[in-house]
Amino acid sequence: MNNYELINKIMKKKELSQLPKKDVKRVFIIFDKEKYSDIEKIKLTREVLNKLFWGFRSQKLLSPKNKDEEWILRKHLSTRERLLYYPKIYNKVFGNLNQASVIDLGAGVNGFSYKYFPCKVDYVGVEAVGQLVNLTNIYFEKKKINGKMHHFSLLELDKIKKIIKKTKKPRIVFLFKVLDSLEIIERDYSKKLLNEIVPMADRIVISFATKSMIKREKFKVSRRWILDFIKQRFKILDDFEIGGERYFFLTKKASPRFA
Repeated sequence: MNNYELINKIMKKKELSQLPKKDVKRVFIIFDKEKYSDIEKIKLTREVLNKLFWGFRSQKLLSPKNKDEEWILRKHLSTRERLLYYPKIYNKVFGNLNQASVIDLGAGVNGFSYKYFPCKVDYVGVEAVGQLVNLTNIYFEKKKINGKMHHFSLLELDKIKKIIKKTKKPRIVFLFKVLDSLEIIERDYSKKLLNEIVPMADRIVISFATKSMIKREKFKVSRRWILDFIKQRFKILDDFEIGGERYFFLTKKASPRFA
């Protein structure tokens, strides 16, 4: 089979069928080597894609049948461990703001946490898994929430910037447990992304997992590659850990003044 046929074969799986081809191709390239057979290329690519996009999600999210917000949030491991802490996290994020625009990159089902926002929010999400995009948009429409999910790859930087520009200020960008996955798809893309979007937003909220999802064991990962970059390039407004996640609030550094 040629590469076009292999990629289509990879996407035959129901859970992978609505991923952006851009992301599928990026992962496929990792295994597009002579030492792998076509069957191995398909298998290995699917394994990585499942880990990146469905590793934290239950298959039950493909057919939720009118379940409420908390049921949805519990079926996604990332939001399940965040569920008890949403009020505290969002109170820190929004501070004394009365309104804001939220741009949630790699949103998953985080749009279902809308009720925990402590102020009026215009919500825009970007997610690669099409099924979750549809699920969240149906929820927004049903609840008459001022929110919209978009279906495309986070590697499409121009589209992300275009969406951010269309939102009202103040702007807050979420990147919850996203950067590690982006680095698997394209090395150093996280740095490129942050360089472009930090100047466009009033605040960027990044989180990293500090404990394993299932066993709740502490990760022995320093992430110096990104933390040193963040400290050098941006102003850190807050840094705290809660519920198995470490959060950083970033903004651009003030321009130096010259006499």
